Amino acid sequence: MDIYRAQEIAASPVMANVTYNGQQVYIQHVDEETETARIFPLDQPQAEQSVPLRSLTEQ
Repeated sequence: MDIYRAQEIAASPVMANVTYNGQQVYIQHVDEETETARIFPLDQPQAEQSVPLRSLTEQ
């Protein structure tokens, strides 16, 4: 995923359909320096993790 699009999604109040390894996730924060995003699965908000932006897909 493009860093600018990831930032738009993270800042937007509208939920976007973003997946990581086939699972729908919520983007909490985007780190420009490391090109990673802080995410969690929609059904597991306690399972936060940082992942490379390139591993995220917008449906």
